Amino acid sequence: MSEQRLAAWMALAFVPRLGPRKLSQLQSIDSPEQLIQLPGRELHALGLSSTQIQFLHHHSQREVEACLEWRERSDGHILALCDQLYPPLLKEIASPPPLLFVRGKVSVLTDPQVAIVGSRNASLEALELSSRFASDLVKSGLVVTSGLALGVDGYAHDGALKQQGETVAVLGTGLERVYPARHRGLAARIMEQGALVSEFRPITPARPENFPRRNRIISGLSAGTLVIEAAEKSGSLITAKYALEQNREVFALPWSVDHITGRGNNLLIKSGATLVHSADEVVAEIDSLINWSYTKQGDLFSKHPATQPASSELFVSNEDVTQEQLPFPQLFANVGNEATPVDILAQRTNIPVHEVMMQLLELELLGHVVAVSGGYIRNGGSKL
Repeated sequence: MSEQRLAAWMALAFVPRLGPRKLSQLQSIDSPEQLIQLPGRELHALGLSSTQIQFLHHHSQREVEACLEWRERSDGHILALCDQLYPPLLKEIASPPPLLFVRGKVSVLTDPQVAIVGSRNASLEALELSSRFASDLVKSGLVVTSGLALGVDGYAHDGALKQQGETVAVLGTGLERVYPARHRGLAARIMEQGALVSEFRPITPARPENFPRRNRIISGLSAGTLVIEAAEKSGSLITAKYALEQNREVFALPWSVDHITGRGNNLLIKSGATLVHSADEVVAEIDSLINWSYTKQGDLFSKHPATQPASSELFVSNEDVTQEQLPFPQLFANVGNEATPVDILAQRTNIPVHEVMMQLLELELLGHVVAVSGGYIRNGGSKL
């Protein structure tokens, strides 16, 4: 991708409240280079608000220059959704990130991957299993992908590295703000044998709402997701949920009924996840998917059809969205034009906090709500 095209794409991607789906639809109308040059009245006709047009014309360039300067200074990479190097499996999910910031071996993102996720407060047995499964999976030629968190994630990355394998860490922060701080050394090792990835601009700090978002990327990059150990209310279950929605395999290790931090695994198995005892079983299950998804013809590419066809309308107004089309109407009905915290929404709806966060994320990716300081508001003040 040319420098000019990348800069234009970034300028569009940074426009507030312009989600991945709408950004892709814009690109289907004209090139990013042409779109950013359009006068305000034409952008308004395409559905952009005055605030969005103001940002695009007067503020986006500063953001673009900062990211390009980061790329040169850090020897990083910036991949746009329309870039040929963009990971093909990730491109298929319902709301792929418009931009990926990468440090390390960018080519590893198009290699066959298996995600390993689990509890931050994992048991010693789960930590050992995480390392062992990661080691065995990279021996089979797979890349291990996880979220750089404490517990299972960290041990999965470390297990892959010790076996001289490749691993990908997807961050919920910018790449200049590695979180948790104690994993900075691990992150440096990952860059040597794999890659650090984030959809957030390099200096983005840790924010609670960003970590569920990164989970869809972990599962989206991977042919399958292996849950090592998860409690009933666990972020790992969010990743498993995304994997299922993305038509990817979900694997879970079985745990004793008395093992509290493994009850989420047993619920997954009860719901249809594949019970596995070894990495060989994981490899055997996803082998056909990998063979179908990846074919070497110079570059790696995907044979899968897109999971969601592009809409024929550039923007769907809030007035046109019905209760039947809108997911989670109960939660959405409790989001107004003033910021409402997640815990208050959970109290109002009687829905567990972790489920509220998953639903809010999906509504945000669909463009119905917006995360702001203090909670969530409706996008455009929808009256549904």
